[in-house]
Amino acid sequence: QVQLVESGGGLVQAGGSLRLSCAASGRAFSDVTMAWFRQAPGKAREFIANIRWSGTTFYADSVKGRFTISRDNAKNTVYLQMNSLKPEDPAVYYCAAGRAPDGSYVHWGQGTQVAVSS
Repeated sequence: QVQLVESGGGLVQAGGSLRLSCAASGRAFSDVTMAWFRQAPGKAREFIANIRWSGTTFYADSVKGRFTISRDNAKNTVYLQMNSLKPEDPAVYYCAAGRAPDGSYVHWGQGTQVAVSS
């Protein structure tokens, strides 16, 4: 059974940094795209970044230059380094893995909460 478990969320001051981790189990994920999304209260889930098996990355404009996605295939883990956190960044952050033919992600984690104090 595939599982994605996020960790690293918490409360940080505006301008600060957090690093989120997503540990995958149940199968190897070195050959699939992995991604981070977030969802703030009352808002739709928002794409943040993804990283392909090759290491190619793609970011939403809202986080470009501040967030960095990376992966450690040996540990089956993907990371999201978040710097210069802003008051608009608080949300539940979700890890996702494996893209279906329609582009949606197949596997999802349970999410980790990120809060930013001003």
